[in-house]
Amino acid sequence: MEFSEIMDILVIFFAVFAFVLGICVGSFSNVLIYRLPRNESINFPASHCPNCDHKLNFYHNIPIFSWIFLGGKCAFCKTKISIRYPIVELLGGALALAAYFGEPDLAKAAILGLCFILLMALSAIDFEYKAVPESLLYVVTALSLAYTLMYDFDLSGVGAAAGYAAIFFVLRLIVTFVLKREAMGSADIFIAGVMGAILGWKLGGISIYIGAILTLPAYLIAHKKGYELPFVPFLSMGLLLTFIFRDQILRLLDIIYG
Repeated sequence: MEFSEIMDILVIFFAVFAFVLGICVGSFSNVLIYRLPRNESINFPASHCPNCDHKLNFYHNIPIFSWIFLGGKCAFCKTKISIRYPIVELLGGALALAAYFGEPDLAKAAILGLCFILLMALSAIDFEYKAVPESLLYVVTALSLAYTLMYDFDLSGVGAAAGYAAIFFVLRLIVTFVLKREAMGSADIFIAGVMGAILGWKLGGISIYIGAILTLPAYLIAHKKGYELPFVPFLSMGLLLTFIFRDQILRLLDIIYG
């Protein structure tokens, strides 16, 4: 077997491992999404049906497959289980793959994948409750700083994180003053910092711009229906898209600005 073939096998092996690990973390993020906004412990009680409170067996908690084999219903009371659960688990696997293929260092890819999945959890919570748990924000921020500081202790990422957080903080003060009511959320400041830590100054700004652009059509729809639109999901999407397409974005910037 040639060296290139061995490397291809290793790539596939780690990709499968990353996906499986991602759906498992995605499964845990379902716990975070459900319990943290309700101020419930994420450890106790053990996994149970929220309708009948029956404790689930281990084979009821297998990511994706349990939902499929149970027909999307509780094994005990037959209450429907939201399709959100397998979707979040699948997205967890996809985000882990995005981190694996986008970050050549496995240790940094693991931190980045975890950061992406927790941002997904924050986005889901923000969509439903228009607020996010501070504890989860702190964890994501710490992970993003660990990502940028790993190995070479490069402070440029920390500078970008602090800079974009400061910009959002000042912007929040200005918009609040102009509108005479509180505008933006403190969570947006943290997420801006996370974007700067992971992507740096140039791409961090691009990701915020993309997040803002994604917000516009959604805002037009939400405004007509009187729905308060959360910003965290769009910032997170801007971060993810910029990370995935960062090489193409940098080439485009080189063409534009020479």
